[in-house]
Amino acid sequence: MTRIAVLGAGAWGTALAIHLAKAGQSVCLWAHSATHAEQISLQNQNQRYLPGIDLPPGLVVTSDLAYALDTAEGVLFVVPSDAFATVLAKVKDLCHASPPHYLASATKGFEPQKQRLLHQVVMDEWGGGTSMAVLSGPTFADEVAKGLPTAMVSASPDTKQAEFWADAFHYQNFRVYTQADIAGVEVGGAYKNIMAIATGVSDGLNLGANARAALISRGMVEMMRFASLYQAQPETLMGLAGLGDLVLTCTDDLSRNRRFGLMLARSGKSAAEVQKDIGQVVEGVKAVKVVKALADQYRLDLPIMEQVYCLVTQQITPKQAVQQLLSRSSKSEQAI
Repeated sequence: MTRIAVLGAGAWGTALAIHLAKAGQSVCLWAHSATHAEQISLQNQNQRYLPGIDLPPGLVVTSDLAYALDTAEGVLFVVPSDAFATVLAKVKDLCHASPPHYLASATKGFEPQKQRLLHQVVMDEWGGGTSMAVLSGPTFADEVAKGLPTAMVSASPDTKQAEFWADAFHYQNFRVYTQADIAGVEVGGAYKNIMAIATGVSDGLNLGANARAALISRGMVEMMRFASLYQAQPETLMGLAGLGDLVLTCTDDLSRNRRFGLMLARSGKSAAEVQKDIGQVVEGVKAVKVVKALADQYRLDLPIMEQVYCLVTQQITPKQAVQQLLSRSSKSEQAI
């Protein structure tokens, strides 16, 4: 039995904590809010984010970060991307500047302040030699918490890190593959949220299955083009953390990014109003702003991303975004 601290009691963090506990690990789930932690403990379920799913025996919930980290062999970050650096700094202070032996992130997004991948935040905070893993793939929290079949990736250039997290999660219907391309896995997990917003808008406007398929396939091209900034391997983007996650989030309404796009197209509300209605973090809204800044800096042609950016910053309407894409001049499909 391994003691693991899961930091972040949203839907995804809670689902991963539930699975780890079922897999026989000693798990402590940390919630930022003391009130939320108390509610989860008293109700034995996270009614705010995963209603109706009981916590397994032995899963401890706390808002005391020091307690969560105490004697933990593994620390898994599952906090919103814009809170990642702040929570990491607190963990560093409590760990007396020495990183946990096994460290991983299951957050899908970018650090917005300095436009970094999250493993880069860890490297900047603890030094370039720090060992960590990234967990990602086509996964919905609700299905993981219910024990439905799931496959994901544990990525790290340090084989021991990748294998530690794969072994910790590998149980019953949950299968974990290891690989080394940490940047490629992170880009796939973050970029697909932008494309899910785009396909949500398309379906919200009733543009049909043809349009959805075109957006997914051209979105894949954009994802690979952007990932080249990090020397990501094409095979990574064609795998679970890239294509797999892209297809999942673009086609199923359990994806809050897709639901955001649907509501944006159908409701006539602003991006801020739709986010409030959803009531949870919509990572694609934050990710598109980071990708836009980097695309401008490196002169990348990412037309779908550009229209999603203009949508979430309220520069255009959903119908105008579609018209902008359709009015682009013809070019070779293989053109860079």
